[in-house]
Amino acid sequence: MAKSPHPRIFGCALITGGTSGMGLEFARQLAERGLDLVLVARDADRLERTATMLEWRYKVKVEAIVADLATTEGQDAVAARLADADAPIEVFVNNAGAGLYEPLVTENFAPHRTALEVMLWAVLRLGAAAGGAMKERGHGIIINTASISGLVPMGGYSAIKSWARTYSESLYLQLRDHGVHVTTFMPGWVRTEFHQRTGVKTSNIPDFLWLEADRVVRECLDDTEKGKVRSIPSKRFKAIGFFAERGPQGVVRSVVHSINKGRQ
Repeated sequence: MAKSPHPRIFGCALITGGTSGMGLEFARQLAERGLDLVLVARDADRLERTATMLEWRYKVKVEAIVADLATTEGQDAVAARLADADAPIEVFVNNAGAGLYEPLVTENFAPHRTALEVMLWAVLRLGAAAGGAMKERGHGIIINTASISGLVPMGGYSAIKSWARTYSESLYLQLRDHGVHVTTFMPGWVRTEFHQRTGVKTSNIPDFLWLEADRVVRECLDDTEKGKVRSIPSKRFKAIGFFAERGPQGVVRSVVHSINKGRQ
C-alpha cells in the first residue's frame, strides 16, 4: 500500500490500555522520545503507579484517565480528551483490547459484547474524535492496533481484528489529504501478559514465532515515521501475513484449524 509523507512523532500521545502489554511499551518508547503522555486504563491503582514511574524515569508529564472503554461513559470521557483543542493530542495509540476465545456457538454473549465495545465501538468512536481534531489542525498520527490474526478465520477475536484492519486503512484514506497519518499495527504473537489473562493455551506455538514487545513497538513507531500504512513487525510475520492473504485458502483454513485445536 502507498505511503504518505513522513509524519513526525512529537507533542503529547494518548494511549488506551497504556498500563500493560504493548500499550505500556508504547508509553515507554514514546516517553523515551520525549513525548508527554495521557494514559487510559480501568485499574486506577495500576494507572497511578504507571504514571508515577514514567514521570520519574523519563521526566515527562503523564496524565491519567480512569475509564472503562466497554462503557459509554468511558468512551465519552476519552473522546472528550481527544477532542480538547486546548491540550491537543498529536499521537493517538488506539490500543486497548483483550483476548476473546469464546465459542461462536454459545448462549453466553457477554464476553462477545464486551469485546465488541472495547475493540470495535470504542476504536470507531475514539478514532473519530482523534481524527476530527487532527483534521481540524491539519496534522496528527493515529496508530490502530489490529492483529495478524485478522487475516485468518480464528474466531471472534480475529473477526474483530479483521474489522479493525479494514477500518484503520479506510480511516487512512479519509484523512491522508488532511495532514493526518494512520498506521495499522498488526503484530503476531508477542510475549506479554495478554495471553495469560485470557487463560488460552499457547504451548503449541513454536518459540521462534514469539516476539518481544519492545521490538514490535519499536518497529511500529519506525514504520509510522516512514509513513507506512500497515506495520507488521518482523520478516517472519510479514511472510505469514502474505501467505494468509494470498496463499491457497483451503490450506490456510487447515493450518488455522490445527492451531485452534491445540489451544482448546
